[in-house]
Amino acid sequence: MNTLIRLTWRDPLSRETRELTAPLPLSIGRNANNTLALPSRLLSETHAVLQLEAEQLIVHDQASRNGVSINGTPVQGQAPVHHRDQLQLGPYSFLVDWRGAPRTAAADAITQLTPPSPAQQGTFTSQSLTNVLALPSAARHYAGEFPPAAFAKQKVTLAELEAYGAVEQIPYLTIGGGIGSFVWVDHLRVFGVPADQIASIGFEAKPQNRFLYLSSNSQIPDHERLRSNSDSCPDNLWGWPGYAVREIWSDVARGNVKNAVTVGWQIFNEPFVQTYTPRKGQVFNAVDAEAKRIGWDNIARQGRARAIRKTDDGRYAVAWSQRNADGSTSHRLLICQHLHLAVGYPSIRFLPDLQKFRDETGDQMRVINAYETHDDVYADLAENGGVVVIRGRGIVASRILQRIYEVRQQSGMDIGVLHLMRTPNPQGNQYKSAQRFVSNHWEYQPFNWPKAAWGGPMRRQLEKADPSERKQLLAAWGGTTTADRTDWREIIDKGLAEGWYEILFGKVSNVTQAENGNVITHLEGHGAAKTSTRLEANYIIDATGLETGIDQNALLADLCSHYRLPRNTQNRLHISPDFEVEAMRNGNGNVYACGVATLGGPFAAVDSFLGLQYAAQRSVDHLTAQRAQHLRHLNGVRSLRQWSRWARGVTP
Repeated sequence: MNTLIRLTWRDPLSRETRELTAPLPLSIGRNANNTLALPSRLLSETHAVLQLEAEQLIVHDQASRNGVSINGTPVQGQAPVHHRDQLQLGPYSFLVDWRGAPRTAAADAITQLTPPSPAQQGTFTSQSLTNVLALPSAARHYAGEFPPAAFAKQKVTLAELEAYGAVEQIPYLTIGGGIGSFVWVDHLRVFGVPADQIASIGFEAKPQNRFLYLSSNSQIPDHERLRSNSDSCPDNLWGWPGYAVREIWSDVARGNVKNAVTVGWQIFNEPFVQTYTPRKGQVFNAVDAEAKRIGWDNIARQGRARAIRKTDDGRYAVAWSQRNADGSTSHRLLICQHLHLAVGYPSIRFLPDLQKFRDETGDQMRVINAYETHDDVYADLAENGGVVVIRGRGIVASRILQRIYEVRQQSGMDIGVLHLMRTPNPQGNQYKSAQRFVSNHWEYQPFNWPKAAWGGPMRRQLEKADPSERKQLLAAWGGTTTADRTDWREIIDKGLAEGWYEILFGKVSNVTQAENGNVITHLEGHGAAKTSTRLEANYIIDATGLETGIDQNALLADLCSHYRLPRNTQNRLHISPDFEVEAMRNGNGNVYACGVATLGGPFAAVDSFLGLQYAAQRSVDHLTAQRAQHLRHLNGVRSLRQWSRWARGVTP
C-alpha cells in the first residue's frame, strides 16, 4: 500500500496557500519532471526527495544549491521528518501532514496531481488551488460537494444554503483583501458601519502585503518613492494632511530641515518642479496604523473566494475556502447584502517569446519577470558582472535599471544593460495641445494618467462619454510612462555616455539558450539584407507589467460566464458611474467593483490609490443614498468629527 503525504505551503509570489496530497516517494524541484515542480531559481532541478524508509519519513537533500532545513535546522544529506514539521526548501516553507497511515480505498480515488506546466509556473491566479479543491469529497475536510450543487442555478435558495451548515450572514463583504478592499472598508467604518457588520476575504493578513511583495520584487525599497500623489492617501479618505505635509512635520521634528524645505518647494511649485511623491515605507506604515484603528483584524478572513451566486431573497452567497491554523482547509458559505469586488491583478504577464523559452527549456533562472523574487540576480552580477537585457520601458523597467546601476557602482563590476524596445519613441503621446516629454525614447509623466483624469475636467469628460468615445479617450491619455526624476535621467545619460547602457530596437523572433547557459535573443532582420541580430546576455528581465484581463481571474471568469455579464470596450466589467455592476443587482442587493477589472469605465486611473479611493467613495455614497444598513451621510459636522477621530487615532 502506498502512503500519502500532504504538503501545505504559501506561494511566495501570489501569497496564496496551496496544498498537494500525493503518494511517496515525492520529489520537489524546479524541473517539470518532479512530483511537485515549483518556479523558483532558488530551487535546484531536483532539490529534495521525500520517501518512506523503515516506517519513517526521510527527506534526502539532492546536493541542492540552497539546502534543506527542518524547523530551522539545516539537513546534512538526509534527515527524518515528523508530522507537523516545517520543511524549508529555498523560498518555500512546507507544513508536513504525515501520520504514517496507509493509503485507503477512499484515498485511492484521489486524482494523481500532475506537476504544473512551465506556463502555469510562470503565473499566479486565483485558480491555483483548483487541483486541491477539486479532489473527491473523501479527501477534503467537509462532507458533500463544494461549492454546493445549488450553485449551478441562477439563484440559490436559503433552504439549500442552510442545509450546508457552515453559513455566515453579514451585510457587507469585500473580496480581495488588498488595498482596494481596505479603502472600501475604511469608508464604511467612517460612514458608521460597525466592524462586526463587515467581512473581507483575501489571502493576506494585512491589506498592504501583496503590494509590498510585488513592489519589493520590482526593486522599490521602503525609502524609495512610489508613483503616487501627495493627497492620494488610502489611510485618510479626507486627503489632508497628505503625505507631503506629514513628511514635512516628521522632518522638522527630527531636525531634517533641508528635506522639509525640499518637499515644501515641490508641493507649492507643482507642476514647474519635480513632482512630490511619498516614500513607500511612509505609505504602508500609515495603512497599517489605519487598519488597526478600524479593526481590520476582526474584519479580515484569510482564504479564497471560489464562486458568487444570487440568492432568492435579494442577497449574494459566496463560497470560499479558509486555511486553518493546523493546515487543514475548511469550506464555508457567506451570505451578504452588499458585495464589493477588489481582486486586483490576476497574474504576472510574461512576453510570449520569454514564456516559450521557459516552456521549452525549463530554465527559471535566466529569464525572469520583474515581479518575481530575483535578488539572487543582483548578487550574481555584483560578484561576477555580466549583461542584462531589459524588456519594457515603464516605471518597473526604470526601477530595475536603477538597481543595476547601484549594483554596478557599489561592486565596481563590469555590468552591461541592453535595453530592448520594440520601436523608437521620438515624441510623446499627445492629446490636443498637451504632449508628454520624451528623452532617450523614455516617455515621462509624473503619474500613470494625466492628473486632470483623476479629479479634473478629464474625469468629468470620461464619465459623460459614450463607450466608443471612452475607448478613444483612454487610448489618447494612456500609454507606458515613467516618473520624471532628475536622478533617474542622470543614470540614463551617464549609462549612454559610458557605454554600459545601450538602447536597441527590434522585434524578437525567438529566444534560445547558449551552450554556456546564457540566453540569446534573436531579432528579426530588417533592411535590404534582412540580417538578423543576436543579443547574448546572462539574464533577461521582463518588466512589461502584470496581467489585466478579468478572464485570468477564476472568480470573475466564473461570475461573468454564469450570469453572462456585459463587458465594456476594454473587455472588463461594465459598471455604472457609481462603480456598481448593475447586471448583478438582486433586489436590494448590490455588487460593486474597483481596480483594473473596471478599466474602460467612467474613471481612467482605476488602479491608482486615488482611483481606489474614488471608487470607494462613489459606491459608499450610492449605498448611503439607498439607506443601506448602518450608513449615515457624512455631512460637514459628522465629517469633521470623524476626521478628528482619525487624527487622534481613535476608533470610528
